[in-house]
Amino acid sequence: MVLANDQDSGNQIVADPHVLPATHINYTDGLALFSYIKSTTSPMAFITKPTTELGTKPAPIMAAFSSVGPNSIIPEILKPDITAPGVSIIAAYTKAQGPTNEAFDTRRIEFNSVSGTSMSCPHIAGVVGLLKTLHPTWSPAAIKSAIMTTASTLDNTWKPITQASHLQATPFSYGGGQVQPNHAMDPGLVYDLSNNDYLDFLCALGYNQTQIQLFSDNPYSCPKKPISLINFNYPAITVPSLSGKITVTRKVKNVGTSSGIYHAFVYSPPGTSVQIKPKTLKFESVGEEKVFKVVIQAKKKQGGKTGYVFGKLAWCDGEHYVTSPIVVNLDISI
Repeated sequence: MVLANDQDSGNQIVADPHVLPATHINYTDGLALFSYIKSTTSPMAFITKPTTELGTKPAPIMAAFSSVGPNSIIPEILKPDITAPGVSIIAAYTKAQGPTNEAFDTRRIEFNSVSGTSMSCPHIAGVVGLLKTLHPTWSPAAIKSAIMTTASTLDNTWKPITQASHLQATPFSYGGGQVQPNHAMDPGLVYDLSNNDYLDFLCALGYNQTQIQLFSDNPYSCPKKPISLINFNYPAITVPSLSGKITVTRKVKNVGTSSGIYHAFVYSPPGTSVQIKPKTLKFESVGEEKVFKVVIQAKKKQGGKTGYVFGKLAWCDGEHYVTSPIVVNLDISI
């Protein structure tokens, strides 16, 4: 059997453990195959010896089955956070069932090629474990920040990561990008969070005092001043609706060298203008924190523009490149 992808599945190939002799080809090759079959009354095919191909390009490509944003529960928080290898991953496998998970499959194997979040997540969990070993005092938020802000949005041809359909992917597909463990070891700056930051977050979501106290052993009261979810110190900036101007607050902690000067570089989402205040952050010690503002304004043009647009903010000191996605849902009716 020859299994060819449809257009939605694109050029992504998943190594399925077929129960009959089969091969799997991508959408482009499928079109070529069907064209050939239609061009002759006696089509011929040959099976050659299998080979292993390394350095496949382009890679990575977002999986067709991968979940995408926006976050339907809390749109101010970008989801997903990150992407990692999760397609056709060879891993240890149970002998309690066959590789297809079907009752009739009597095959038993020690290893299987598996795809999905169940494969992607262990890669990130492993990176988290290594970072915690390297930096035992880092909080979970600092580790997450290090992973997200050092990720890459480019493939191995130095072009933007694409979907399986060849369309350009966005932060709604990959979050911060493809994980880069070696870069995450030394992120330069991190967006950290304290226990109270999380409790404040619950306050902003509308949890009452009794409910919130279940999450803390220490006395806690919601701030009297209303809390904006958009100012939660996340390593990404997401504005669920923008028709005018909004100011977003963030705080970064120096985890790099004892001193350093970081300059802001911003790539404004189309249809917006973005200003960073201040544009330069000077650190004199490890652990020092600095607050900055991100002012995002919608550009009002004839005809208007609606929908999500994407940009990014990067803090650079010449050695570190601390990148955060900027996601804005424009609502311009003018």
